[in-house]
Amino acid sequence: MTGPRVLFIGGSGIISSACAALALERGLELTVLNRGESRTRPLPDGARVLRADVRDPAAVSAALGGEEFDVVVDFVAFTPDHVRADVERFAGRVGQYVFISSASAYQTPPARLPVTESTPLRNPAWRYSRDKIACEDVLVAAYRDTGFPATVVRPSHTYDRTLVPFDGGWTVLDRMRRGAEVLVHGDGTSLWTLTHHTDFARGFVPLLGHPRTVGEAFHITSDDVLTWDQIAHALAAAAGVEARIVHVPSDAVAAADPEWGAGLLGDKAHSMVFDTTKLRRVVPGFTATVPFEQGAREIVAWHDEDPARRVVDGRLDAVMDRLVAAHRP
Repeated sequence: MTGPRVLFIGGSGIISSACAALALERGLELTVLNRGESRTRPLPDGARVLRADVRDPAAVSAALGGEEFDVVVDFVAFTPDHVRADVERFAGRVGQYVFISSASAYQTPPARLPVTESTPLRNPAWRYSRDKIACEDVLVAAYRDTGFPATVVRPSHTYDRTLVPFDGGWTVLDRMRRGAEVLVHGDGTSLWTLTHHTDFARGFVPLLGHPRTVGEAFHITSDDVLTWDQIAHALAAAAGVEARIVHVPSDAVAAADPEWGAGLLGDKAHSMVFDTTKLRRVVPGFTATVPFEQGAREIVAWHDEDPARRVVDGRLDAVMDRLVAAHRP
C-alpha cells in the first residue's frame, strides 16, 4: 500500500530537495512538477517527474491533465497571483494544499519573543515578506469562503551545503581565508535561528495529509539559536581560519546597498527565536538534530570540492571593503 499521492511544485530547491527525499523514504507517492533538472540537487530516484513551467497555465494543464492529488505543495509561489492560480487550478481536486510562506512575514521587529504562529504578520521593510503575507491572505479568504483546504508553512532561515548564510555567500568565506575583515551587522549579538534542510523535512513531511493541518499555519525551525558573531566564527573555524569581525550598523549597510539592507532591516537584523510547540503537537517526534557547526563544515566542504562553486561577488566585496573601512574601530 502506498502513501498519499503528493504533488510538489518545485522539487530542486534547498527546502524542497530534502522534503522530496524524505517523502519518498517514508512511502509517499511523489510527483514533482519542475521546469528543468538541477545539477546541484537532482531529484531522488522514485519521484515521478513532470516537465512544465508553472507560470505557463497551458503547459501545466497539459502536464497534469485531470489528475487529482491528496496533497499539493507549492514551493515556488511568491505573489498573490501565483496563489490565486493554484486555488483556481486545484479547487475540488486536492485534499490539502500547502503553501510555503516565510517566517520573515512575522511582525518585524517582533514585539515579543519567542515567536509563535499567533504573532502578527507585518513586515514594512521587505517586499518579499509583504508578498508572502498577501499570499497567505488569499488562502485565508479561500478557506473561509469556500473551504479550500489550505495549510501554511513558514520556514525561517533554512540552509543546505550550498548556502552560506551571510549575504554575499562565498564572498564572506573568501574574505575570511585571505585575511580580510568581515562585516557583521549590528553589534553581532542579535539572535538568529538556522535550520538545516533535513531538519526542516523531518517537521514538514508528517504534515502532508495530516487531518489536523487544514486551515492552520505552522512554522518549522530548529532550536539552534546563535548570535551572528557565533555564526561567523563557526564558518571561519570550518574554513580553517579566524574571523576578523567589524560590526556595521544595519542602517549604514542599507544606505550603501539598499537591496542588502532590505534583507537586514526586514529580517536578519532582528533577533528571531521560535516556539515550535504547535508543530510538535501534530508531529510529536520532531527534533532538529543538526547543529550549525556541523552545517558549516558541510558548507565549506561542498564549496572546496569544486573551484567553480567558490564565486566571489566583486561588487559586494567592494561595498564590504568600504563599509569595513568606515566602521573599523
